[in-house]
Amino acid sequence: MPTYQFPEDFVWGVATSAQQIEGGRNAGGRGDSVWDRYALQEGAIEDGSDPFTACDHYHRWREDVDLMSWLGVDAYRFSISWSRIMPDGKGLPNAAGLDFYDRLVDALLAAGIEPFITLNHWDMPAALTDEGGWPSRDTVAAFVEYTRAVTSRLGDRVRSWTTHNEPWCVATLGYEEGHHAPGHKDPEEALRAAHHLLLSHGLALRAIREQVQDPSAGIVLNLVPARPHSDTDEDREAARRFEGFFNRWYLDPLYRGEYPEDAVRDRVRRGHLGSDRLPFVESGDMEIIQAPMDFLGVNYYSRATVSAGPEGDPVRAPLGPDVELTEMGWEIYPEGLTDLLVRVTEDYGPREIFITENGIALPEKPDDEGRVDDPKRIAFTRDHLVAAHRALERGVPLKGYFHWSLMDNFEWGHGYTKRFGLLRVDFETLERAPKASARWYRDTIAANAVSDEPAGV
Repeated sequence: MPTYQFPEDFVWGVATSAQQIEGGRNAGGRGDSVWDRYALQEGAIEDGSDPFTACDHYHRWREDVDLMSWLGVDAYRFSISWSRIMPDGKGLPNAAGLDFYDRLVDALLAAGIEPFITLNHWDMPAALTDEGGWPSRDTVAAFVEYTRAVTSRLGDRVRSWTTHNEPWCVATLGYEEGHHAPGHKDPEEALRAAHHLLLSHGLALRAIREQVQDPSAGIVLNLVPARPHSDTDEDREAARRFEGFFNRWYLDPLYRGEYPEDAVRDRVRRGHLGSDRLPFVESGDMEIIQAPMDFLGVNYYSRATVSAGPEGDPVRAPLGPDVELTEMGWEIYPEGLTDLLVRVTEDYGPREIFITENGIALPEKPDDEGRVDDPKRIAFTRDHLVAAHRALERGVPLKGYFHWSLMDNFEWGHGYTKRFGLLRVDFETLERAPKASARWYRDTIAANAVSDEPAGV
């Protein structure tokens, strides 16, 4: 069986987000986030749960750093809770909140783990949502102010910074489809939100570079390659439309300084814009958005197979019984990672790429001794790492891989029903326990290599 050796400087990591693991809703002066409030809406969360305790990382962070040290990771990708730093979204920073991350960063560095910070992983302070949220241009200034507060405190020790995680989810799921906080269904709001997320990204990059010596800074996008369900013109057109609003709506402004013309026309046709002019774009915005980045973070979970729905818009096509799915209902398709990374490199030329999220939700039941045997997660991770290595062989400037996630956590609208973690969390006792996949990942990191050989677990 072939073995795929990674470069000596390849970064191995794990990822989490503040809202999903921290808990400590009102601890240390933290204010409510938009997700704290959204979780209180009837029917918003699948299991009726909330993120108020989550994994209680706020109190158990030392244990979690020890577990990361045991895994042998090089880096830890985590997010800062905006509500913990600025309970009202702006104004004087909350000292206790900054102190928490100060201690976490010091502990990570002492353990030889590089902090890889995300500034916004969806948990905007609820107070800012009341003032208009991301559709409001005022939020851009608030985000830059927050960025300065965090980087001025941690920038002397943290080099790697991400502005936003998956702006598509914030804009589309939060403001257009209503599946995420704040639960709005207004396409025009979503377009403004997307633009302000991108604009705040560019301005936050400036703030990071002003306050951090020799930073590595970028953004994280969830990218989903689309394929037509059939070879008909209609389905091929549906795939083009999907790529336009999902992937290119963010990649084109970031790397080309413009929104994709065909995707803009799609929005006009659907009545989401009155004309081809984007009324929320002001002079100079696109130059700010196109500010050079040190890296692009790519979150990859699956591809989309689409067919033409009403008026030709893309809809997810039914997949055959032989297609293997995750518990999220997503197709397992590691080959798509290679194709995606190569295409992004050829079309946009990012300086560096990190796979900032990749993982699988599985139904799991511990044995009588509390152990979880999860060979499907091992196979999923192995196959995607092989796909990542094939992208390296084709010239992709891939610098690292972050597994999603370090531990089972609050999976947004699904509550605690979906488990992505390498560590199993008992949500009653909050005890953590390594799954078989954690031990496999530990061995993979130590070897800096992955084999096609089936895992012996």
